[in-house]
Amino acid sequence: MMRKLLFLLALGFSMSAMGQVLNVTSIKKVNLPDKAAVAAISPQGDYLLLTSSTNQGLTKFDLTSGQTQVLSTAMSAGHNVKISPDGQTIVYREGSLNDKHLRMSSLKSVNIATGESQMLVKPTRDLQGYAVDATSAVAVNKGKYNKKAIGNAKAQNVPVLSINKGQLMITINGKTRKLSPNGEQFSYMWASLSPDGTKVLYYQAAHGTYVCNLDGTNVRKVGKMRAPVWYDDNTIVGMMDLDDGEYIYASTIVAATLDGTTQVLTGDDTIAMYPHAADGKIAFSTPAGEAYIINVTK
Repeated sequence: MMRKLLFLLALGFSMSAMGQVLNVTSIKKVNLPDKAAVAAISPQGDYLLLTSSTNQGLTKFDLTSGQTQVLSTAMSAGHNVKISPDGQTIVYREGSLNDKHLRMSSLKSVNIATGESQMLVKPTRDLQGYAVDATSAVAVNKGKYNKKAIGNAKAQNVPVLSINKGQLMITINGKTRKLSPNGEQFSYMWASLSPDGTKVLYYQAAHGTYVCNLDGTNVRKVGKMRAPVWYDDNTIVGMMDLDDGEYIYASTIVAATLDGTTQVLTGDDTIAMYPHAADGKIAFSTPAGEAYIINVTK
């Protein structure tokens, strides 16, 4: 018990801020065929998207059957991959090098049932952010809004968060503006919209995780966790990791409500990193290339 308490204090938790956020029913290791990192979990919680430790390649792993489906072998394919709400369409980056050996990024989609692929954004140096809903994939490229319908659907307007030179940007109805709610002197990352589309989640470098309204008002600090993602409209999941400047030697998955109540979901016997949330499930990876599923209820 004392070891657990010292570990939590090292991660920056105060006892007054800790409480019940989610009910953990089980934590199970996923039987992967090879070492991999979790890039995403489907909204329905029935499959994982796996990638390498360097985000190269993208493979669908069915959690029931254990069957795999290779979607891409490209560089960056596992970085910030998006899944449509019905779980049928994957939108991902595809990294490449041009004739001058400069790194480029294109944006592609693939239907996992048919295998049909679409080029959404041609290779560019300035793919700043993208989002996906049931009908559309939208991207911000060189500060400009680019909207593409998925399959035969009619494209809709979807708000897009993007990062430009460390600043948090938001694009609504095709117009991009700087958001950076905590000030332009800070750098931002890991930005995402709440499931209901009314709030922005982001990490301010070296300071912690915050939530604000779409117009940048009502800024609230949720905690110090990194790599935050939405579990639902009122619950955030992230990681609390410790390193010695070279290696990460401890990390836990934590859940927090918007009022700052925090709960540690994993023990100190596993280096649990980079969570991804679906309804009732939270997936995470370890540096050893393992994957786990936390089954939770509210």
